[in-house]
Amino acid sequence: MPSGFPWPLEKRREVLDAVASGMPMLQAFVVCGVSFATVRQWWVQAAGMGLLKSGRGGNSLRVVPDPDRPGGSGRRLSLDERVSIQHGRDLGWSLARIAASIGRDKSVVSRELGRNTGSDGVYHARVADVKAAARARRPKGHKLDQEQLCEKIAQWMDQGWSPGLIARVLRQDHPDDRGARVSHETIYRSLYVQSRGSLRADLYKRLSTSRASRRPRERVGAAKGGRPFKDALKISQRPAEVADRAVPGHWEGDLILGAGNTSAIGTLVERSTRYTILLHLPVDHTAERVATAMVEAMSDLPAHLRRSLTWDRGSEMAGYVDIQLDLRMPVYFADPHSPWQRGSNENTNRLLRHWFEKGTDLSGWSAEELKRVAIMLNARPRPTLDLKTPAQALKDLLARAA
Repeated sequence: MPSGFPWPLEKRREVLDAVASGMPMLQAFVVCGVSFATVRQWWVQAAGMGLLKSGRGGNSLRVVPDPDRPGGSGRRLSLDERVSIQHGRDLGWSLARIAASIGRDKSVVSRELGRNTGSDGVYHARVADVKAAARARRPKGHKLDQEQLCEKIAQWMDQGWSPGLIARVLRQDHPDDRGARVSHETIYRSLYVQSRGSLRADLYKRLSTSRASRRPRERVGAAKGGRPFKDALKISQRPAEVADRAVPGHWEGDLILGAGNTSAIGTLVERSTRYTILLHLPVDHTAERVATAMVEAMSDLPAHLRRSLTWDRGSEMAGYVDIQLDLRMPVYFADPHSPWQRGSNENTNRLLRHWFEKGTDLSGWSAEELKRVAIMLNARPRPTLDLKTPAQALKDLLARAA
């Protein structure tokens, strides 16, 4: 067939039927005269599932036929019934006519087509039979019994990644292989119920909550003390461009406090890129110390990346006037008891607790160690950035402004 022309459906059926019957993929592409890449692509589109590896190098991908494959009794469809559904579908029959031809209810045919029609939009009877057998097989294997997948998840969690982020990255890396992906809920269940899966028993400590079991969600919102600041700008006075994150250069800040609130680390988060700067406060977190550290950390940023700062009404920001003058950047204050008004910073501080655990002394962290933590956090893919990292997003902003 000339290059560039699609293969006919008959050829695709011939190949898929051979693979579904147990023929190794390497043999199928030779016998059927289709390239190995094409065979693999057709199988992924039709089945949405991987094949077992065997042979030298693991290249002999194949289906292992199931001699005890269920079907033809009760509500399970047999292979012959699926072939009849395929035939009726190819002829353009209605669901009712297909159902009548096999003596089944129309809803059975509808469910079968919904479950087993491939991403190519075509229903393949033998492939559907293989998929149904895999779903019906008992006992079902647990995805987190796969050693390689567990090691990858543990490695990412050791770097502070959340189960939600891990699940999203796995979906992006393996769009056509469900066996190589796992949902965030499966990870949580494995962590909280150790009888499920093979993740390390101590990995729950890497969660932001560090809890070994689930607890009911509680309303969060303890207020910081502090008197109203005279002439301070309120969050309601911020320009509208801050809210939609379309314009970069608007920051949110807060302190992460250590044991007894005697030590602290300052955090600054850029709203559009989620880029994070950590302020080294080894001695104390007085207003003068915080202002000095902030001015030092942000002075090298270009003016278009210093448009505003939003902070909580804590006594550590009593020097906000000096900050505004030195950085030429307005400082806005969130309403009392309203941590969600600084959502980017609240979320970032939660992530940072992976390194700066609650109830510990934070004064022992050196400036170099804080830089290393910031680099790791800024190199972490973010779902809100379509899995780009904050460092990449900031680099793109600086490149466009150059």
